[in-house]
Amino acid sequence: MATENDPSYNAEQLYAKREPIHPKAIRGRFRRFKDLVLLVAYGVFFLLPWVRWDRGGTGPGQAVMFDIPERRYYLFDLVIHPQDMFLLAGFLILAAWLLFFVTGLVGRAFCGYFCFQTLWTDVFMKVEALVQGDRNKRMRLEKQPWNGEKVAKKGLTVAIWTAIAFWTGFTFTAYWADAPRLFVDFFTLDAANAAYITTGILTVTTLLAAGFAREQVCIYMCPYARFQSVMFDKETLLVSYDAKRGEGEAGRQPLKQGLMTLEERHAQGVGDCIDCKLCVQVCPTGIDIRDGLQLECISCGLCIDACDQIMSKRGWPTGLIRYASEQELETGEKPNLLKFRTIGYGVATLAATALLLYGIFARAPADVSVQQVRQPLFTVLSDGQIQNNYNVKVNNKLQEDLVFELELRGLDNAEVSVVGDFETFDIPADGSRQYLVHVRAPREAGVQRKDIEFVLDEQGGKLDPLVHSATFVFQ
Repeated sequence: MATENDPSYNAEQLYAKREPIHPKAIRGRFRRFKDLVLLVAYGVFFLLPWVRWDRGGTGPGQAVMFDIPERRYYLFDLVIHPQDMFLLAGFLILAAWLLFFVTGLVGRAFCGYFCFQTLWTDVFMKVEALVQGDRNKRMRLEKQPWNGEKVAKKGLTVAIWTAIAFWTGFTFTAYWADAPRLFVDFFTLDAANAAYITTGILTVTTLLAAGFAREQVCIYMCPYARFQSVMFDKETLLVSYDAKRGEGEAGRQPLKQGLMTLEERHAQGVGDCIDCKLCVQVCPTGIDIRDGLQLECISCGLCIDACDQIMSKRGWPTGLIRYASEQELETGEKPNLLKFRTIGYGVATLAATALLLYGIFARAPADVSVQQVRQPLFTVLSDGQIQNNYNVKVNNKLQEDLVFELELRGLDNAEVSVVGDFETFDIPADGSRQYLVHVRAPREAGVQRKDIEFVLDEQGGKLDPLVHSATFVFQ
């Protein structure tokens, strides 16, 4: 008997070569919805960097821009500064709760309609179908040996994919720089190295993920496919095959003599499924929805369109494949969407939305921070007075200049001077300034320190006074 060390021993192959998936085109309400989402998503992504926005002469003229050198994120009239990064945390929390809420209701609907991988793969598949033909032609082309026709069609397909992937990478880069200027600099080779590196990486990864890996990203790389099931319950709406109706007592059977009508099929205990396999042919991940819930299913609903199309042609009731809960398939009872978990996720989502909006609209248009210089903590002057030094930083988040006057409260007979002999604090629009302030006061017997307040009065009457507490040290 051959052993593992015997050269004649044939070990079982654990690696299975990927079989290319060529989904069949289908029409229906879910396909139309996917196309609508696709148009909106591509329109927003590719056009937004080119939208101009007037900020009163300050900041870039781009509606949406993430300016890393200046540490500013511009979203139309909203300007996010480094100290506003809590808004990013709030947005991520909101996105997580929204994902949990949607998943608890309709499973992986996000994957089927809104995920970047789905959107870009969908377009790449449309390009492939446009160049190579329908499903049957693509399958024949895949199997035929390499010849002129195959090289031409495959080459043209990859060329168009590469162009889309490149423009995807360039568009992403354009969010981080002024798009029109970047366009000119990029193609005249005057752009920063980071622009070429970022565009190159995005081009390659988009081409590989959407053009070649496709469903493998969803099945093997995406972590969401692995933990999605913990957010499902028996009342979660999923793309499901109604096995009771489709199989009947005698299983599914194709159309043939004596099984052409529902009456004939039901009389023989045969289910409504005619085993046309159209639901398998349209699936972008190549699964058979009739096998039950599978992690490969992205809930895109195309199998529903396919099955409804067949049922409608036969004049039979649609819904053999539909969005349905496990409870509905087992008992016929419609799911209760107002269950505790759904309400909990919904309340959390609304709360996160409200807090994020409050954080945006309640942001102070300007702020001040005061840091006491610690080395030395205080200085005894020749006339016996005590001097403390403070770094005062003022941030102006408005798109107009501000002028402040400094006032000190809580310390009698104090003298305040600003290094540079500034009489006012002139803060430019969407800018900041830092000042070194000397505070001198006579020593007070038995007093080690006092609480004081730095008050900045805005001279234009646009803002309330900015107040920051500090401590004056005597000894």
